[in-house]
Amino acid sequence: MSAAAISPNLFEAARLGDAEAIARLLETTQPDIRRYARATCRSSADAEDATQEALWILFRHVGTIRSLLALSAWLFSVVRRECLRLARRTGLVPAVDGAEAEAALLLRPEADLRLDVAAAFEALPPHYRDVALMRDVKEMTIDEIAATLGASRQTVKARLHRARALMREYLTR
Repeated sequence: MSAAAISPNLFEAARLGDAEAIARLLETTQPDIRRYARATCRSSADAEDATQEALWILFRHVGTIRSLLALSAWLFSVVRRECLRLARRTGLVPAVDGAEAEAALLLRPEADLRLDVAAAFEALPPHYRDVALMRDVKEMTIDEIAATLGASRQTVKARLHRARALMREYLTR
């Protein structure tokens, strides 16, 4: 994708939530996303599905992308992951076990990994997100979280376990 086709002003307005700018950003990126999906996915139907999913993810997460320069790499990694997911679903590519997927995560560029982790946090339901942020970002203890939320230790531990499982699933798919 050519970053020159997207003005910094358009990108910044979209990143800050301007609906018209987001729509223009989606229109501008869509042909390049579709072209890359057609080259990457195994079928034209998968390419169309991957394109739509990438546009949907861009719409939902444009605010987490910190620079226009990171946009292309981020979008293409989204398309690549979606094409792989679709191929696995149809049985064309064997599923990767959890350990292999987690090891592959560690090989990704740090900037991409940060964006994906932020997106994974955003994808969590609020009651799981709050617990995960308090524990893993703010480094609060289970007792501190329980007191803050007015919940039992068991509830906090269960929510934290579920939040981490959902994030792991999000990051490895």
